[in-house]
Amino acid sequence: MKNIVKHRVFWPAVALVALLMLNAIARPSFLSITVQDGELYGSLISLLRNSAPLMLVALGMTIVIATRGIDLSVGAVMAVSGAVALTIIADSPTPEAPGTIATAVAVAVVVTLIAGAWNGFLVAVLGIQPIIATLVLMLAGRGIALLITNGEITTVNSAPYKFMSQGYLLGFPFAFFVSIAAIVIVVLVQRRTALGMLTEAVGINPEASRLAGVRSRGIIWGAYAASGLLAGFAGILYSSNIMAADSNAAGNLIELDAILAVVLGGTSLMGGKFSIAGTVIGVFTIQTLKSTIVFLGVPSPVTPVFMAAVVIVVVAVQSPLLRRTALRAVGSIRGSNSNTTEVAK
Repeated sequence: MKNIVKHRVFWPAVALVALLMLNAIARPSFLSITVQDGELYGSLISLLRNSAPLMLVALGMTIVIATRGIDLSVGAVMAVSGAVALTIIADSPTPEAPGTIATAVAVAVVVTLIAGAWNGFLVAVLGIQPIIATLVLMLAGRGIALLITNGEITTVNSAPYKFMSQGYLLGFPFAFFVSIAAIVIVVLVQRRTALGMLTEAVGINPEASRLAGVRSRGIIWGAYAASGLLAGFAGILYSSNIMAADSNAAGNLIELDAILAVVLGGTSLMGGKFSIAGTVIGVFTIQTLKSTIVFLGVPSPVTPVFMAAVVIVVVAVQSPLLRRTALRAVGSIRGSNSNTTEVAK
């Protein structure tokens, strides 16, 4: 039992379960799932679908943070991805053709892969601080997206493109399967190969890793490229959901949600050891919290304060110092009760 409690994802999982139980108590319909035409509907299903873009971004952010870095440009990269994809579809004479959709998605993710590689070049090769290097693309990315769409919100009407975020497969939202695929691929690459161990080694001590023969520059470069690629797919899902390329709104502040999800999952911002399972739990925690805010009818101006308060509670529950203090307090109370009992006897 002690080993389970000490596991890094135990307390994040407890926080998520507590949040789900709170929703279930406040609105019993939260846990209900209905079936219509072979498709599942309900709050939990919506949670799985709506968390897909954040899940992709957070997985990439986990890899970057594991190398002792940070990527502030993921929201802007999402905007670029949606702008590229929808511009290609809108300019095509056959927007409904699967070939057009495949081409649009492929070009968009290649562009975002290049954007991520650019961040990696600045950090790994030129030695620029990650927060500064990615801040460049964070500021310029949305401008690039606006240039691609000529400063307008590009809209399309394409059923195959819409299917990616709003369609269903085997009863579940297709976006959920995209999340599962991304999680499986990241787990296989980072936990079933030596790359994960090397990533942790670079994050713990880049200089020592380099002296030990680890190609830290390539690993860091690859981490940012992967983050750009995953953010590109997230941008596809986002634009597919609203069927428009809104360069200002796409991925707005998602980098903060992604960092928060990674930290809530138990990954340290200091780099080194990371938890993919913890990130998945963190993403669902953030998405459930947003759903809770909407249900409670919290006014928009108060939403950031409410969310910050809940996050502080969740982080405090995961604090080792707080847990040790609580255990000592419980031990003192038990000891005091024992002494009182002995005196009474």
